Amino acid sequence: MRWGMLINLVKCVGCYSCVVKCEQEHFLPPSVLFGRILISETGEYPRALKHVYPVLCNHCKEAKCVDACPTRATQKREDGIVWVDSDKCVGCRYCLMACPYQVRTYYDEEKEYYPGQGLTEFEKLGRQLHPYQTGTVLKCTFCMERIDSGIKRGLKPGVDRDATPACVITCPSKARYFGDLDDPESEISMLVR
Repeated sequence: MRWGMLINLVKCVGCYSCVVKCEQEHFLPPSVLFGRILISETGEYPRALKHVYPVLCNHCKEAKCVDACPTRATQKREDGIVWVDSDKCVGCRYCLMACPYQVRTYYDEEKEYYPGQGLTEFEKLGRQLHPYQTGTVLKCTFCMERIDSGIKRGLKPGVDRDATPACVITCPSKARYFGDLDDPESEISMLVR
């Protein structure tokens, strides 16, 4: 089993639903994003074209970030998911430098969404559910907690919503596909052939 995601660049309209859903799903602190969208334009009116490129962790088969981590905080699971064990991370940021996609974030300090106003209810709940440690690196995990929980309940990631990454299920143009790359019958395997 090896999880993978495919993004159809023709279908993606750059609406940022995936970015916002990820932020909400993981209660991400201000200035922390697990994915981003690059937008460029070519040509001139009336033939100008908009190009949309979602960028997130590719959970590389040969993950340079894993090799770069001196404390083995960045790990690769058997199913291909690359994640960071924040208890082992010392904040050296070698993994940030090794990542060719620049999709890791160094979480240096706790900030309020609205400085000087105190924590919102969203922030309070987020800090209970996801107690991110300052001085560590954060990154996309393909929503591994959704995948693991779903599998335990007999659900199939990429098919069942509750076992699929949040960015995939929220995409209004259905541009994202997720599933087991090692399963020749999975939708994603058929699409990447």
